[in-house]
Amino acid sequence: MAVTGTLLLLLLLLAGAGVGVAWRPPKGKCPLRCSCSKDSALCEGSLDLPMSFSPTLLSLSWDPREQRALLRTGSLAREVFSPTPAHAHPQLTCQDWSPPAEGRQLCEDAIPAPAVSTAWLGQAQLQGAGELSWFQTVRESALGVEPFSYQGEPHVILAQPFAGRCLILGWDYSLQRFRPEEELSAPSVVSCKPLVLGPRLFVLAARLWGGSQLWARPSPDLRLAPLQALAPRRLLRPNDAEILWLDEQPCFVVADASKAGSTTLLCRDGPGFYPRQSLHAWHRDTDVEVLELDGRPHLLLASASQRPVLFHWVGGRFERRTDIPEAEDVYATRHFQAGGDVFLCLTRYIGDSMVMRWDGSMFRLLQKLPSRGAHVFQPLLIGRDQLAILGSDFAFSQVFRLESDKGLLEPLQELGPPALVAPRAFAHVTLAGRRFLFAACFKGPTQIYQHHELDLSA
Repeated sequence: MAVTGTLLLLLLLLAGAGVGVAWRPPKGKCPLRCSCSKDSALCEGSLDLPMSFSPTLLSLSWDPREQRALLRTGSLAREVFSPTPAHAHPQLTCQDWSPPAEGRQLCEDAIPAPAVSTAWLGQAQLQGAGELSWFQTVRESALGVEPFSYQGEPHVILAQPFAGRCLILGWDYSLQRFRPEEELSAPSVVSCKPLVLGPRLFVLAARLWGGSQLWARPSPDLRLAPLQALAPRRLLRPNDAEILWLDEQPCFVVADASKAGSTTLLCRDGPGFYPRQSLHAWHRDTDVEVLELDGRPHLLLASASQRPVLFHWVGGRFERRTDIPEAEDVYATRHFQAGGDVFLCLTRYIGDSMVMRWDGSMFRLLQKLPSRGAHVFQPLLIGRDQLAILGSDFAFSQVFRLESDKGLLEPLQELGPPALVAPRAFAHVTLAGRRFLFAACFKGPTQIYQHHELDLSA
C-alpha cells in the first residue's frame, strides 16, 4: 500500500464474538487530521495519535522517514503492545523508505520483538504502485455516477435524488476542476444513464415516483429536453439501469424492484425507446449487469428473492441460462476482464462479498471478502491497476488491486479522509492525462479522488 505524507497510521480493530469488544473512539476525541469510525481510525500527515487502543489491535503501519514521528510512535507502541493478549497477533507493517538496513533497524527498534510480527513492504513490491488521493467535493449526495464522452469532451452525470435532478459535470480547464454544466429535473431519481449517438445525447432518468423519462439533445447547440415517458405501466420501482446493443440497435435494460414489476428491456424504435421484453417478473430485482460470455450478450439479474440469475440472448430474446450457486442475498453484481478471464464481483450487505470467475459454463467462487453494510463492490481499470472498491455504510471503503500472479484481489488502501458516507457507486474518468475516481454517496457529498502512479524504485 502506498503511503503519502510524513505519517500514515492505520488501525484495524477486530470486532465479533470471541474476539473482544471493538474499540470506539471517545466522542469528540478523534485527533485532528484523522477520520474515526466505530472500529477503525485513519490518521494521515499528523503526529497527534490516539493514546489508547483495544487489545484487539490488528495492524499498525507507518512511514518512518521522520525520526521525530518514529520515536513518538515507538514509545507509544511499547505501551500499546505490551499488554496484548496471546491470542491476538497484531502486525506491524513498515514501509522501507530509508536505505534497507537503516530503515529496518529504525522500525524494528521501535517495537518490542515478542509483541508483534513484522512484515516488510520493500521498494520492489511497491514499484509502479498506484494510490488515490482526495481532489474535490461535490456538495450534494448522489445514488449513481456515470461517465460519458460527448463531442470529444469527458463528462460525468450524477443521480441526485434529494436535489431532484440529474447533474452533468464538465471539466473547467482554467480552474482545473469539475464544474456543473447542465441539470435535468428528476425528482426521486435513482439512475441517470447517458447514451451518445453521434451528435445526439440521450439521458434515461429512472425515477421511483412520477414515472421514468427519456431526455434528448438533438445537437450540441441545444439543451436537453424531455422526449418521452418510458413504459409507465412496467417501470413501477426502478432500481438500476444499463445500456446494451442488440442486433445493432441501442437498448436500455431497467431492473424493477417492485413486487408486481419486472425488469424491462427497452430498445430504439424510430425516435424513441419502447419495451421489447419483460424479464424475471415478481422477483423484485435490485440490479442488472450487462456482460458478454461466449461471444453472446448476457444479463445477470440480482434480486431480493433468489440467487442471481443469468440470461443469454437467443433467437431475438433473452432466455434463462443458469443461476449462481452459493450466492444468496446478493444486492448487486459487476464484472471485469483480466488475463482472458471474466470475473464477477458480488455485493452483499450482510455476510461476505464474493469474487467469482467464469469457467465456461458457470461462475465459480474464487474469493470471499468480509463486508459489512456494503451496497457496492465496483471493479475499475485505472491506469495499469485493475482495482475493485468495496464500499461500506459502517467503515472505511476498501480499495483492492488484482495481483496477476495470484489471480486474487489484495488490499491496496482505504479511501479517506474524508471518509465516504454510504457510498453507492464509483466511476473512473480520464482527461488531459489525469485519472479521477468519483464516489457517489447517499448520505454525504460526492467525493472525487485523483489516481497517481508511483515509482518508488528511485
